[in-house]
Amino acid sequence: MTERADAVTQTQIDRDVCRLAHRFTQQLDAHVRRVADDLALTPAQVVALRELSDPITARELANRMVCEASNATFVLDRLEQQGLIERRPHPTDRRAKEVVLTAAGERRRADVLERLNTHSPLATLSPAQQQSLRELLQALIT
Repeated sequence: MTERADAVTQTQIDRDVCRLAHRFTQQLDAHVRRVADDLALTPAQVVALRELSDPITARELANRMVCEASNATFVLDRLEQQGLIERRPHPTDRRAKEVVLTAAGERRRADVLERLNTHSPLATLSPAQQQSLRELLQALIT
């Protein structure tokens, strides 16, 4: 193959990967929105509940949600008003608070996880393919 043909092929691959990644992201977003609608939550609340597997700070949650800390705080305020989380003093950092799910929050998180796993866009892949995709994506962002 010539250099020009290699460049055309690489350009096509780049374009295809970008288009496919964008379409997959749209499918994931639509799935999160459907789950949010089913549970009378916002998509951001669904993502927050998905990420609240253990006590963490609002900043750690923002990192997991890939958003600004102020956005995570806004989401946490709403979850707290609904009785799904509570803020407690951090055990080792007296300046920080930990976010902890309440019993109702644990139940709601279980509903969120069950619904996210049901009809997930990833469900069309085998577990081995899902693991491969995860590893490829991790390689791209590190």
